[in-house]
Amino acid sequence: MAHPVDVHVGKRVRHRRWLVGMTQQQLAEKVGIKFQQIQKYETGANRVSASRLWDISDALDVPVAFFFEGIEESQQAQTATPAAEAIPADLLGDKEALDLIRSYYSIPENQRRRLFELARVLSDVA
Repeated sequence: MAHPVDVHVGKRVRHRRWLVGMTQQQLAEKVGIKFQQIQKYETGANRVSASRLWDISDALDVPVAFFFEGIEESQQAQTATPAAEAIPADLLGDKEALDLIRSYYSIPENQRRRLFELARVLSDVA
């Protein structure tokens, strides 16, 4: 079973990779490993060594500490009540949410404001 810290670090790797628009293959090539290993890191199935985390942080242009940010909140969210589970604890770690954000910001600003207002109205109804 994966250690919660390894899972958190893996999620942060995936999160940053998505933010910069990099594929697993591209990251693997920059780091000098196979993309399957990146998959294992991102799921927490394999533990990332310190030297490999250093290489990944360099490839993703973030400090090593980035991968540990929010770890306390992540562990607290595991013991959250069912009502709190409606919104992912790491919202930007959720691929669907990140894709939605990217799509949202690709919409022209005037249309984006109208879409935002529509979403607010719909969320108030629900």
